[in-house]
Amino acid sequence: MIPGKIPEKSAGTAEKKRFYRKRVNFFALINKIKLWPSRRGVLHGIQSIQIRGKTATIVTHCRKSFTVVESRNSRAARWLRNKWFAGACPQCNIPRWKQEKYSATYFRKRWGSQLKALD
Repeated sequence: MIPGKIPEKSAGTAEKKRFYRKRVNFFALINKIKLWPSRRGVLHGIQSIQIRGKTATIVTHCRKSFTVVESRNSRAARWLRNKWFAGACPQCNIPRWKQEKYSATYFRKRWGSQLKALD
């Protein structure tokens, strides 16, 4: 089993595929998914996000707070698009259904929701 990958469901259960554009506004994507991959590969649940221009302050469910810069080429953006993570944070307590939904999300260049920019 690959770390961070959710095992496939049994036959007969249809999973709804979700498509987002690959180059959407990074903060809109984070606000929609509500997940953040740390540098060690741990997936955290986002409790709140405050956007201030090109930066945002993110507070996770495990009470960690940090500031991020809007970048579509950043490590976190690539990890979210490629769905890489080593495991879920035990303190954030991310439900299984949310991890499965995250694993079933696809990013396409010319197809999917454009996630309107946040004001």
